[in-house]
Amino acid sequence: MKRLIHLAFLLIFAASVSAQQISIIPKPAEMHLKDGNFTLNATSSINYDTNNIEISRIAQFFNDYLETVYGFEATENADGNSISFKIISSLDLGKEGYLLKVETDAIVITASSANGLFYGLQSLKQLLPVEATNTSLAIPCLDIKDQPRFAWRGNMLDVARHFFPVSFIKKYIDILAMYKINTFHWHLTEDQGWRIEIKKYPLLTEISHWREETMVDHYNSGKGMDGIGYGGFYTQDQCREIVRYAAERYITVVPEIEMPGHSMAVLAAYPNLGCTGGPYEVTGVWGVHKDVYCAGKEETFEFLQNVLDEVLDIFPSEFIHIGGDECPKDAWKQCDACQKRIKENGLEDEHELQSWFITRMDKYLSSKGRRLIGWDEILEGGLAPEATVMSWRGEKGGIEAAKQKHEVVMSPNSHMYIDHYQSRDKDKEPLAIGGFLPVQKVYSYEPIPEALNAEEAKYVLGVQTNLWTEYVATTKKAEYMLLPRLQAQAEVAWTPKKLKDFKDFEKRLETDYLRLDKLGINYRNHKQ
Repeated sequence: MKRLIHLAFLLIFAASVSAQQISIIPKPAEMHLKDGNFTLNATSSINYDTNNIEISRIAQFFNDYLETVYGFEATENADGNSISFKIISSLDLGKEGYLLKVETDAIVITASSANGLFYGLQSLKQLLPVEATNTSLAIPCLDIKDQPRFAWRGNMLDVARHFFPVSFIKKYIDILAMYKINTFHWHLTEDQGWRIEIKKYPLLTEISHWREETMVDHYNSGKGMDGIGYGGFYTQDQCREIVRYAAERYITVVPEIEMPGHSMAVLAAYPNLGCTGGPYEVTGVWGVHKDVYCAGKEETFEFLQNVLDEVLDIFPSEFIHIGGDECPKDAWKQCDACQKRIKENGLEDEHELQSWFITRMDKYLSSKGRRLIGWDEILEGGLAPEATVMSWRGEKGGIEAAKQKHEVVMSPNSHMYIDHYQSRDKDKEPLAIGGFLPVQKVYSYEPIPEALNAEEAKYVLGVQTNLWTEYVATTKKAEYMLLPRLQAQAEVAWTPKKLKDFKDFEKRLETDYLRLDKLGINYRNHKQ
């Protein structure tokens, strides 16, 4: 009887271990669990084409992970059971799809490109037991056939309101890569600070990166300013290092250079680019400010084109984000040069002047072989011919753009703004900009609006979360605001709609929290 009870306990324990290990986020498109386990230890063989740089790097990523988390590495081309990484170009799963097959004596990840191979590796890492008592890891046998639902799976980090060191930007990219996010939108310029070195305009990193003080709390808090100077910027070499680091993890860095609004930091250094000539200052007050680039002066466009030339040299991304949001028209209404521009070009008003401004930058980027993307305000006054819209003020802008046959990234503040509170009880949460966005709501989002027909829906590239940092001053808080809402968004962007199940996601998330603990990554436990 005791032997039967002991056997039953072992079976239950084995089943619970397997259940814990099958906690892949985002959930694969197809997965079939089989009997048995693959035993991974230091005698296991890791096999790959050593002449292929990308495959070699991916294999090394796996061994680095084993060494960091479990204290051992697999042995290259040994005689033990094997883990193999293979590229078969004829595999019909797209650039990012992969096959992952785990047998008792072999694990094989196959993809048509290195991108898919890398994503297969992320799934394999999540199959490893979180709590290992020795250097022998049991991986459940299974078959996975997987590929993403959307091409654009993005996350934006604002480094203009608060600056983060290169070391953290790399850690942040590593976190994105864990969940198969493939686009890092880097918000580099704002009213409160300019964060990228532009060699033609040295005052940007002498004056524009630094503000004299910062808001302590919300406008109505009565706490005023902190009286503490704040700044920081990335050199061009550092930016190139981030681009290289991200590319090795199959993440494209899309830089954002704000225009025509959110530009007070620039005007503080180059007041000739504003309508009044200043004086201006780098502000420490959040929100929307009325001083913007002058649309009537040719020197404004000379400046922006020169800046973009250096940006394009650093960032090879197809898309360049130009902001385009929250641009008050007050200064333009009073500016003779702007009014002259309106008249000369037969424009109806200042909204059409903004459209003219964006169209001009769109044409410039197109002439350089790049594509302009901007927030949905770029629709106002007419959408530039080649522009892509990032819809943030709900879905209306995205729907309108898709119906005009323009590509769209859905990023509505209702579901994708992860600077919002994660609990209704705000007193128990760190200070945030406002709003309430729990992980459940992020998970519930459907990127294809019902208002679009099947043909129009093809223009939706994907979905993106945004982490604005007015109230995110530390790396630990950035991680807290990011996770677990990033995991929810990742599943929205990757997993087939029919497979989404929040209760199932929650179970996998519990295991993922243990994994994050092991990796030293901060997060908010959504059940606490």
